[in-house]
Amino acid sequence: MVYAIVRAGGRQEKVSVGDTIVINRVAGEAGDAVELAPVLLVDGDKITSTQADLGKVKVTAEKVEDLRGPKIRILKYKNKTGYKKRQGHRQELTRLKITGIA
Repeated sequence: MVYAIVRAGGRQEKVSVGDTIVINRVAGEAGDAVELAPVLLVDGDKITSTQADLGKVKVTAEKVEDLRGPKIRILKYKNKTGYKKRQGHRQELTRLKITGIA
C-alpha cells in the first residue's frame, strides 16, 4: 500500500490515492489541480523521508468544493460587572480528492 504524509492547511495528513481530505481554504476553482508538499512517503516496505528524495515525489490533488465548518460560539463573561460578549466563527474549508502519488 502506497501512502504519504503531506503538509496541507497547517496540518499533516496521511493520504493515499482516492482519499478525500478537508483542509483550510485553498484558492482556486473546483476541478483545479493542487500540489501538496510530502513529508514522508511509504511504498510497501520502503520508507522515504530524506529531503532530497522527497523533492522527486509529487502528491497531486483535485479541488472538489469549498465549504464552511461548523459554527463555533465564543462567550466571554465577567461576574458582577455586567460584561458579556458573544462572538461566532465558521472556518473556511476546502475538500480535496487525492489523484496521484508519483
